[in-house]
Amino acid sequence: MRPYLEELRVNWRPLTGAFIGLSGGLMMASYVMGIMAPYLISEFGWPKSQFALISGLGLVSVIVFPVVGRLTDLVGVRRAATVGVVSAPLLFAASTQLHDLLTYAILYSLQCFLLVTTTPPVYCRAVVQHTKHARGLALGIVMSGPALTVAIGGPILNNFVAAHGWRAGYWTLAAFTVITGVAAMLLLPARRGKDEPKKVRPRAAREDYRKILHTRAFWIIFFAVLLCTMPQSVMMTQLSLVLTANGAAGAAASAIISVFATGMLLGRLLSGMALDRFSSRIVASIGQTLSAVGLFIFASGLDSRPMLMLAAALFGLTAGAEGDMVAYLVVRNFGVRIYSSVAGLIAATVAISAVAGFVLLSVMLKAFGHFAPFLTLAGVLVLIGSALFLLLPANPVVADGAEEKSAKENSVHPARVSEGAAG
Repeated sequence: MRPYLEELRVNWRPLTGAFIGLSGGLMMASYVMGIMAPYLISEFGWPKSQFALISGLGLVSVIVFPVVGRLTDLVGVRRAATVGVVSAPLLFAASTQLHDLLTYAILYSLQCFLLVTTTPPVYCRAVVQHTKHARGLALGIVMSGPALTVAIGGPILNNFVAAHGWRAGYWTLAAFTVITGVAAMLLLPARRGKDEPKKVRPRAAREDYRKILHTRAFWIIFFAVLLCTMPQSVMMTQLSLVLTANGAAGAAASAIISVFATGMLLGRLLSGMALDRFSSRIVASIGQTLSAVGLFIFASGLDSRPMLMLAAALFGLTAGAEGDMVAYLVVRNFGVRIYSSVAGLIAATVAISAVAGFVLLSVMLKAFGHFAPFLTLAGVLVLIGSALFLLLPANPVVADGAEEKSAKENSVHPARVSEGAAG
């Protein structure tokens, strides 16, 4: 256990830099829309239906994720993240001058386009470069950054905007992203991690993507993620309505939603430690199966508060684990050199899956008038996706300087942690 935790201590700079960078990036900014929306609609009288359509502009990130992932592999984390670090304060500052819906739509589109460089495919590369034995836990800790920022800062920002107005709120966000961006750049080391050769010959994109697309593991992860993440965004936005349909409202619903949020944070840490100790494919399969159980409980119509809390906890654990689990599987099967290229493709898959989930929900609500059919179908799809993870190779060999040839997958070696990974 001591060398396991020692690796985190030795590499505190890249881990802290990635944690702070994600906390001030697109994942955080996505929550800001929900906080600012009521104040903007109230002041300008924008139609709610038109405002809701703007969320669809986030689909631009589906195209950008693979490009940004490839860019990160070629130029490194700091150079790629600099695009978002510079853009975020400027976009928030520009938002203080909003007057019409078209301007808001343009700024939101630019945010989804430019701030992709502040997402996990970029910052998590710093984590996988500098950790090996505690990689799962490191990813879990770093990926908790945006959730903790929103949990702590969200209510503060909301109260601040209520007291001083949305323009002051955007100025505050501009200042916050300046601080987090500068801190991340100062902490992230300029050189590569211990798992990469010091000099890597830049390969043509065609060669690398041919390797990726001809690898069985990529398509297993692709379809498993497509099926397993489909209900996650839906549940995060519709959980209150699902609980109401199951007879939980008011204080009861708030308590259950708190259980869900707590489950997400615990899921990141617990899954990270499990990935470091057990077979990643089995951990991924079991973890995703938990969410299917939660979906089936919600679909059953049970109104017992303990059962609804159990369902929320199970789904929250899976939702929290998803980010670091996918990052771990990518580096496990493809290594560090093309990590962000693969992670960018999978991130685009998650975005597509989320849109598919909302479309499917809309169609099924129109056809049946309640959530149960959708929840049941989603649970079945998640079970299929979780089974796909078991098809991943038990001991993949990655020939990019990051090979792991241990007989037991992801075992924690008691050997001394190399100081060469320090920032």
